[in-house]
Amino acid sequence: MDRSERSIDRLPTLYEVLARKTKPPVDLFSFYIYMRDQQRSVDYLDFWLDVAQHTSLCRHYVSELRRSILLETPELEKTGSKRSSYILDHMGEMNDPAGPSTDLTTDEKLKDQNLSAFLRQENGNANHSPQGSLGSQQSALRASGDRPFPAAGDRPSRPSFMSRNSPTRTDSGNSPAHTVARADIRASAEKILYTYLLPGSEREVMLPQGIVQDITRDIEEEGRDDPEVFDTAKDYTFQAMERDAFPGFLRAKALGNLVPPSLFLRLVFGLIATTAALWVGYVLIFLDAPKHQRAW
Repeated sequence: MDRSERSIDRLPTLYEVLARKTKPPVDLFSFYIYMRDQQRSVDYLDFWLDVAQHTSLCRHYVSELRRSILLETPELEKTGSKRSSYILDHMGEMNDPAGPSTDLTTDEKLKDQNLSAFLRQENGNANHSPQGSLGSQQSALRASGDRPFPAAGDRPSRPSFMSRNSPTRTDSGNSPAHTVARADIRASAEKILYTYLLPGSEREVMLPQGIVQDITRDIEEEGRDDPEVFDTAKDYTFQAMERDAFPGFLRAKALGNLVPPSLFLRLVFGLIATTAALWVGYVLIFLDAPKHQRAW
């Protein structure tokens, strides 16, 4: 029996669903619908998908730099130092961002650490000024007592997983369709912070306060935008979905892809009512009841 045949002998894991390695009715689209309609917590899944998208942007950006080095283009100057070039040369293949960082092998963790180390060093060479970032401006507004967030009409719309026209959403290969600039990575990190993590944000997800404070400090004060900034929050969200939502999703699909539990209850009630009606009809026949009573 080959691997593809063995795979149907068990239910998929959350990692396989998020990595788009499964087929309907236990694919990522079905899980998204379940999180939206049944769990009412699709923001957690969207947060996780956006963090995975951010990681893919970082990897694509670094891959382009590596390619420019191999082609000996002027892009080599952007690496900033010989140490940066060494990190790029020894980065290896980029990892699949679908799983939690706790499940990575030692080699995969080393590659991710090298990726974040390179981005931190390059960001330091760029002399980022956190005072000019959107988050710092919002912090100043909060301190002054003004409204901390722009009006709904002024806030850029945030496409969800259901939207396929977003220029920053990756395809099934987790690769953007355009060249990634360094500013895109910074904008992606700030977008995640302002959309999901800051108190009162558009789609705030409930995470431990310590995690939110660490991420806010890393982005706002230290000017970081590497994937390691979100590792703790990403792992926490993955474990929460795996513990609270994914078992119910599998149960719903294993029972014949029934959606709300009320549909199952209605089916049971209908079968009981039909059985009762047939039983009463047979009883009336044996009691030689008039036809108009049996018809009723």
